[in-house]
Formats: sequence, structure tokens, C-alpha cells
Amino acid sequence: MNRILIAEDEPRIAAFIEKGLRSHGFTTIVAADAYSATNMALSSGFDLMILDLGLPGKDGLDVLAEIRGQGENFPVIILTARNDIQDKIAGFEAGADDYLTKPFRFEELLVRIKARLRHSPSNQGVEEMVLKVGNVVLDLHSRKVKVGENTIELPAREFTLAETFFRHPGKALSREQLLDKVWGYDYEPGSNIVDVYVGYLRKKLGSELIETVRGIGYRLKN
Repeated sequence: MNRILIAEDEPRIAAFIEKGLRSHGFTTIVAADAYSATNMALSSGFDLMILDLGLPGKDGLDVLAEIRGQGENFPVIILTARNDIQDKIAGFEAGADDYLTKPFRFEELLVRIKARLRHSPSNQGVEEMVLKVGNVVLDLHSRKVKVGENTIELPAREFTLAETFFRHPGKALSREQLLDKVWGYDYEPGSNIVDVYVGYLRKKLGSELIETVRGIGYRLKN
């Protein structure tokens, strides 16, 4: 039975989410402020977290950054009234797996939760924590990358994009697949965000590591 942490300070919304999730067989705990949310996330073995950004105590993005910095990699779905594109980008940069704005329908939240849990390492047996291709090594626990003898740290989105490539070496991945796996929501048509981030990785990991597949997207050389 999956355990879900609901970090939400509005009692009505928290109760609504909790009631719906429990009716679908989930175990839930509510944290009403940033500090209790952080402490619970780091100590109680949750499978997923629903995170409001406007928590008392400190901003939800700071909570997310702290738990990611401590190595917790369970899925986090941001649920917030902030609907500006820059807020969404900041959420994903901090390590969120999905972003849903209020007001929302419970059915959509439930679908997103099930999708994230389906791809969560805790539901897929023992996860390989070190991925290597050529002279580049990704440590999923420390979230650091080693290129030859040099160790570098990547921002959350860059690391997740690199991890996606390293889990599918030699496979052509479309821009749509990468958007879904890394950003978790649709950008405006014609967005070049994938190309921009691939450029970042090429500069840091090696220009020849990720090759362009014409008409499809990109592929990690193996």
C-alpha cells in the first residue's frame, strides 16, 4: 500500500485530497507547515509527496530543494495556485516530477499520482544506482556526475535529462518522450526547451556523447 504525504496548509483542500486518496486505497498523512513537511519527508518512508508551494514557515520550493539535497528521490507533485510559467519552471528545476495548478479536479490528480507511482523506483524492485556510458558516470544517490576524473553537479532538470538518456543508451528518444519523462507536462507547441537542455549537457558531458537523430530527437551513444 503506497504512503502519500500531503503538504497542504488549507484544511479543506487537505481533507478533500486525503478522503479521495484513502477511498482509493492509499495511506495518507497531512503536514500543514513547511517544517513538519520537511521532517516527515526525510524520515517517514513515503512513496510520493503532494506539495503546496505556499506553506507556512518557508516556501515549498525550499522544502523540495532540501529533501532532494538529502537524497530523497520519491516522486513529488506540486499542487499550487501559482500558474505562471516561471513558477512551473522553478518547480521542475527544484526537482518536482509534476506540476498541477489549483483549482483542480481530483480525477486528474489521481491519474498523475498513479502515473508517477508506476514509474517510481520503489515500485520497480531494486534500482541500479550507478549508470555508466563511456567515461561518464551518473551516481543517482549523490546526484553527481563524473566525467573522467572530474566530478560535476548538474541542476535538477539537467540531471534528470541525463538520467533519462543513460537509462536508454543507443535508443533514439523523441522530443515528446523527453518532455514527458523529464518535465512531466506539455510546453507550448514549438518549444525548444529540450534542445536547449541537450546543449547544456553536451557542454558539460562532452559534445559527442549525445547525437542528433534527424526527424526524431536525440540518442545517447553507447
